[in-house]
Amino acid sequence: MDLRTLASAARLTSEDKAKELAQNVAHRYKEAGSALEVLELQDGRFVMQLRPQLVPNVKNLATRRLLTLGPLRTLSFIAAKQPVTQSHVVRVRGKLAYKHIKQLQDLQLVSKSNIGRTSLLRTTDSFSDYFNLSRDPRFMKRQLNRLFSDSEPNHGKATKKD
Repeated sequence: MDLRTLASAARLTSEDKAKELAQNVAHRYKEAGSALEVLELQDGRFVMQLRPQLVPNVKNLATRRLLTLGPLRTLSFIAAKQPVTQSHVVRVRGKLAYKHIKQLQDLQLVSKSNIGRTSLLRTTDSFSDYFNLSRDPRFMKRQLNRLFSDSEPNHGKATKKD
């Protein structure tokens, strides 16, 4: 949540007071050793989430994934290249990308704007919030590049295969 939303929800007139309140709540959760934590993001928003070290313990409780691998790959491509034309996404990801894009729009993870006959795709604030990323596309791209490079085997270093 951004400070304006927090202030409104707490019926406060000052965003500074809302920030102070959120920081106090974050401190209380930390001191209590709660399974949840409140984090202040670099762009000034606050998010409540499960502590990362507990995620493996509850992963099995999730019965259904938000996205299957195909739409997830299409989403990651859009996020990394945004703003990107729909035609470029389809060229790279294949014709199933049309279906993926529709699904991503329905989940409000991607928005489409038409400029003439061209459709331009971008991620939404909901995408940023869901994946705990910055809403600023330039900073988000840096975050994603770090995530992608960290998830590659040997952290992106080429390996010699025999």
